[in-house]
Order: sequence, then structure tokens, then C-alpha cells
Amino acid sequence: MKKSFGIVSLLLTLFFTSLASIAQEEVKSNEPSEKKEKKVDINILPVVATNPTVGVLFGVLPGVNWNMGEEETTRNSTALIGVYYTTLNQLFTSVRANAFTKEDKFNLLTDIRFNLNAQPTYGLGSVLDKSTLVGGGEGPSDNPYPPFQEQEMMYFNNFRLYQTVQMRHKKTNLFYGVGYHLDVFWSIDDRQLDLDAEPQRITHHYRYQSMKGLPTDKYSQSGLSANATFDSRDNVVNPYEGQLAAVSLRAFPKFLGSTTSASQLWMEYRTYVNLVKSRPRNVLAFWGYGWFVTSGTSPYLALPAIGWDMFARSGRPYTQGRIRGEDLVYAETEWRFPLQREKNKWGGVLFINTSTASSRTENINLFSNFVFGYGGGLRFMINEKKRVNLGLDYGFGANGAQGLFLNLNEYF
Repeated sequence: MKKSFGIVSLLLTLFFTSLASIAQEEVKSNEPSEKKEKKVDINILPVVATNPTVGVLFGVLPGVNWNMGEEETTRNSTALIGVYYTTLNQLFTSVRANAFTKEDKFNLLTDIRFNLNAQPTYGLGSVLDKSTLVGGGEGPSDNPYPPFQEQEMMYFNNFRLYQTVQMRHKKTNLFYGVGYHLDVFWSIDDRQLDLDAEPQRITHHYRYQSMKGLPTDKYSQSGLSANATFDSRDNVVNPYEGQLAAVSLRAFPKFLGSTTSASQLWMEYRTYVNLVKSRPRNVLAFWGYGWFVTSGTSPYLALPAIGWDMFARSGRPYTQGRIRGEDLVYAETEWRFPLQREKNKWGGVLFINTSTASSRTENINLFSNFVFGYGGGLRFMINEKKRVNLGLDYGFGANGAQGLFLNLNEYF
């Protein structure tokens, strides 16, 4: 996501102001009068950002960490609650949670969003140097300028409700269960679309929807999923070791409210390798996922895209949805290390990621093109027992993409 460098100083100020207030609270919590540790921790992070898509964004990001049982037998639960408003009259709200009931009997995954949204789209696939679609023909124009796609701004409202309930298999790390997934997009305003122009100004969204016989102003996906997860991570928000493997097969039939019938497959894998036994925080982390339309037709905005994963973590430094396709594969590696000889308060990260996406309508194959991002950042551990981190990252990508990211918890 392209950002203005003028906001860097403001974000740094907010970052260190947050550290100061957290440090004060921590001193109070260590007073002898407090005999029992709280089971619920709440950290509120102010957020300010700016880019051409949102103008200036203001908001808060409360992070909640709690335990529904005993620390010895129950994993910690985590939730992020976001409320943001922008100077371009956009509203973004979300509740995202990964919760474990007593003795890990059930794992509950919740993703709820209501957005008055605006974001650019660039078409399907991961070929960044293809020309922008401007004519009404069957394919992109042959005009070689500009050397890469111009953004096509889209304004739309979006409501998402994803709820998955998984039961633990005996006393193992295996969970399985079912879920419900709803995405509704309405009031879609395709700003670059102009059917009265000569020649017509056709956008990728309009062309895709028209070719599939789908409406262009509103649509929805509603369906059920079968899910299985293996999770041996030692901590949900900041793992030092362990693995996560997850599979979710989602069916979106018309009779459940979908605009058109489709099915999608989500597969995800994460692993964490400790590099220095005496310093558990020195970790090499790997994350990869594949997201595929396996049958039928998914509407354009419901197609697999970076930044549309549950916690909106994939794709640093690109804007949400920058890489979109009917098939998407994403991979990221991050080195997390301490910045102090003995203490764990301050840490750093270096990361690199890559994305590849297909477009069956444009004959762009998966793995034929890769888009890379890279960067680094700082970490401040605001709760050492639960390993809750406050992070500040900066990333760089292709065609001048760059972004500054303020966040709670590790990215994966």
C-alpha cells in the first residue's frame, strides 16, 4: 500500500506514546497489592494512517487476550476489534477472534466485518505489467502505456459473517467441525466504468461479472464449510514452536442465498523453527496458504485475494486485494529476533513474501508470475507472559508499493 512519508512521524509518536502508557499500567500490575493475575487483558492501540485510497484514517484497535480455563490445560484466546473512519467518509469495523473453551474442548473462529469501503482493483492474476483494460473487446488493450496497470477505484459496502466451530479430537491437537460463511457486497460503484464513452471504458470488474452473467451492483456468497485443523503451536498470538495445518472446504449454493453457486477450498500451513535454544524468541517462521475456486463461479469481490484472509495479514506492503484471482497461493517467511541480550521486551523482524494468482478468463496460469514484498520492523512485548506484541513494520514491493503498518500480535 502506497503511503505518505509525512505520516511516519505521527505513527512513531503514537507507537511510543502507546509504549509509555502500557509501561505505566505494567508497573501498577506488578504492585504487591495485586495478588491474582487477570485472566483478561485488554490493550487499546490508536491507529492513524494515510494513503490515496482512504485519505486520512483514524481509529482504534483494541486487542483482547483471555483464558477460559486453566493455563496448564487451556490455550489462550485472542480477539482484535477494529473501528476506523476516514476523511473520505469510509467506515471500517471488524471483530476477529480465535477462542478456545475450557480444556480446549472447542475452538471458535469468528470473523465479522461491516465496511463502507473503497479500494482499488487491478484485474485478475499476478501479472503486473499487463496493460489496463480500456476497450469493450474480448481482451486487454494492446496499448503498451502505462507500463503497468492503472488502479480502478471501486466503492462498495460489505458485510461479512464467518463463524466456525471445531471440536477437539480426544486430547490431541486435532480439531474438526463446521462453519457458516456469508459475504454481502452492495452499492458497488465502479468509478472508472463508462459505457457511454467512445470507446467504452470497461473495467476488469464489469468485464468479469458480465462474462459470467452476474450482476455488477450487488451480490452475495452464503454457504457452509467442513473444517479440520491441526494446531500444536505453543502460543496463538506469538508462537515460538509448533505447527498449524488447516483445511476448509466451503460450499455456496443458491438456496442458502448465494448469487451463484460455487465452492472454494482454503488450505493453510504454518511452522516455527527456534534458531537458538537459549533464546526462544529467535524464531524463523513460515506461512503459506492456497485459496481456490473449485467449482462454479464466485463473484469478483468474493474471489481469493491477498489481505482478505481472516486477520487481513497477508500481502505486506500491498493494498488489500492488490493480487486477486480464481486461484491464489501465498507464502511468507519472517525472522523474529530479540534486540536485547537477556530481556525480551524489544525485538525485530525481517520478512519476505510472494503471491501468485490465476485468471481463467485471461488465460493466466497459477505459478506463471510471482509478486514479491519485503521489509522489517520493531516489536515491543507489552505482556511477556502471554507474549502479546505491539509491532511497527515497513514494507516495500513492486512498482513502488510501500507501506507502514501498526499492529497487535504477530502477523502469523
